[in-house]
Amino acid sequence: MKLADAVAAAVAPLLAEYPLEQAMPDLVVTAPSPHVGTVERILAEPALAANPALCAGLWLYVDELDRSHVISQGIDDATGSFWHGIMHRREGDFSNSHYWFRRVGAHPAMRSIPGYDPHEFIADVERRYRQGAPDLVQMQRQEWVALFEWCAANE
Repeated sequence: MKLADAVAAAVAPLLAEYPLEQAMPDLVVTAPSPHVGTVERILAEPALAANPALCAGLWLYVDELDRSHVISQGIDDATGSFWHGIMHRREGDFSNSHYWFRRVGAHPAMRSIPGYDPHEFIADVERRYRQGAPDLVQMQRQEWVALFEWCAANE
């Protein structure tokens, strides 16, 4: 990932313990990952604590939807709506996810995700999440990276 040094250093323990290739393995989450404690520890880092958008993203990274939801609801812009829409998709509330992505519009982070249309992605997840769908899991990870990198550089 392309992150400023302070953010990269802050998230390094989580990424070492729970690499991106293992994170967010489920399209619809049933339980948080065992890495919640690591996020609790690293969120004390100034590079993260001062950036609610990064905090919302980190909670999604470890499938802690409720904590991400609380934060993303308090971010009243397209970035907050983007995290909010992802969260609702990952909880299986697909119609609510569409609502939040309509509020997002064309977020700049979307340009770095090849072939990404959030509404098509929601529909694909809704149709195929019970099947495992590794291609959709990979898209979910790309979406997370794109938005997290954008938040680290712009929020």
